[in-house]
Amino acid sequence: MNKKPARKSIRLKSYDYSTAGYYFVTICTKDRNCLLGEISHQGMQLNEAGRMINKIWNELPEYYPNVSIDAFAVMPNHIHGIVIIESAENVGAGPRACPEHLGATNGHPQGGAPTDKTMSLPDVVHRFKSLTTNEYIKGVKQNSWKPFNKKLWQRNYYEHVVRNDTDLTETREYISNNPVKWHLDKYNPEIPVNQGE
Repeated sequence: MNKKPARKSIRLKSYDYSTAGYYFVTICTKDRNCLLGEISHQGMQLNEAGRMINKIWNELPEYYPNVSIDAFAVMPNHIHGIVIIESAENVGAGPRACPEHLGATNGHPQGGAPTDKTMSLPDVVHRFKSLTTNEYIKGVKQNSWKPFNKKLWQRNYYEHVVRNDTDLTETREYISNNPVKWHLDKYNPEIPVNQGE
C-alpha cells in the first residue's frame, strides 16, 4: 500500500498563530487557475466570483469577534490580505489591538453576530476557504461559473507575521500595487517559472 508523503508545513514551528497581531496572507487557487477576474489597463476587473470573494473577506469581522481586516486585493488566481487577530481581552474594547501598537488601522472592530470562539490565523484561513468554496460551487451550479478541479484553493497558503510599522506600510503598498505589477507577478501563469521571482 502506497503512503502519501507527509505534507511539509510552512508555518513557524514555535509560533502561536492565535497571538494578537497583524498577519499578511496569500492564498492561491488550485493550480493557480485564473477564476476570479482579469487584469486590464484599468486594473483588476473582478468577475462575479471575484466579487463574492471580496464580499466574504469583508464580512469576516462580522462573525468572528477577535478578527479584523486591513488591506486586501483579489487577483485573477490568488488573494492578498492582512488579517488582524485581537487578544480576547481587547475584543470590542476600542481600536484594534496589536503588539507594539502597529500603525493606524481602518477604525474599530466591526459588529455582527459574534461567536464564543476566538480564532487563530489558521482558523480564519480555513473558514475563508470553506465559505468561498461553498459559494463558488453555488455559482457553478446556478450561474455557470467556470468549474474548478476538486478544490478551489491550494491546500497551503503563504503567511508573514507583520513585525513593525515599516513592515505594515510596505505590506499595504505591496497589496495595493499588486494589480499594476501583474506582468511581473510570480503567480501569473503567463510568466515562465522563476522569471517572476
